[in-house]
Amino acid sequence: MIAIIRIRGSTGIKPVAEKTAELLNLNRINHMVLFNENDSINGMLKRVKDYVTWGEVNKETLTLILKNRALLQGRKKITDDYISNLGYNSFEDLADALINNKTKIKNVKDLIPVIRLNPPKGGYEAIQKPFHEKGSSGYRGDKINNLIKKMIIPGVDLNGENKN
Repeated sequence: MIAIIRIRGSTGIKPVAEKTAELLNLNRINHMVLFNENDSINGMLKRVKDYVTWGEVNKETLTLILKNRALLQGRKKITDDYISNLGYNSFEDLADALINNKTKIKNVKDLIPVIRLNPPKGGYEAIQKPFHEKGSSGYRGDKINNLIKKMIIPGVDLNGENKN
């Protein structure tokens, strides 16, 4: 399973890249989507590589995403009761099923496919440079997990209000 995060806005974007980002549901900066890797997704990523970053998400990070950021229709958080109604014992079991392709994101009923994240703590690197040149855009492999953890700030809800 790969996580794709939009890191640049829409000003000056090429029309082909803009349409591709729209098809990926990446309409705003710091929005993330999760997909199973296949040839069509890889082709779309080549078109938007200058505006997004992506990599393979691990079970621990996916569990954090499901607990802290994933929302159901009506902007409701996922609860343990909802997880048990799906037939899983915990967030970890659902994350494991998603990573091992036992279920798909779109099969999780009422889950909003776009996950809103905070800007990363400490900021992005240079957003116009690729990751292998010490920038932020493009493929980062398993290092996407470090970025996602920096973007899930505990104590701040989705509206920016401090919970502490």
